[in-house]
Amino acid sequence: MDRTKPEDLNKNGIADEIEPPIPDISAGSQQLSERLQNNRGTDPTLSGGDIDARWEDAESGGDETVGGSTATPGRNDLDEIGKAMGVAYADGEVLRVGQKEEDRDKHRWELDPASSEDYADRTREPK
Repeated sequence: MDRTKPEDLNKNGIADEIEPPIPDISAGSQQLSERLQNNRGTDPTLSGGDIDARWEDAESGGDETVGGSTATPGRNDLDEIGKAMGVAYADGEVLRVGQKEEDRDKHRWELDPASSEDYADRTREPK
């Protein structure tokens, strides 16, 4: 073995002694898997697909959700953001800001009086 040349065991042209280590992503993968297992009621969809955001809190706090108060840098995938908001546009469709949201909200079950828990009691005829 020639000791005058730096060692390059993986033959990528970078001397092994100065090459940065290969990151171990198994810990992060395991952590994400546990987050998904422990929070079956939600997923990164509400944060526009951002797995690093606090998507577990999306239904209550909402800081890092789409339209929340804490924007996540580098997240500009409009399709994912639209999906999280319940609004989707086809390629080439004219943007009608506000109109799609209004149309979506006309049919929300939360706004239907019959969706309330006490609807039957409130609408029952008095005896």
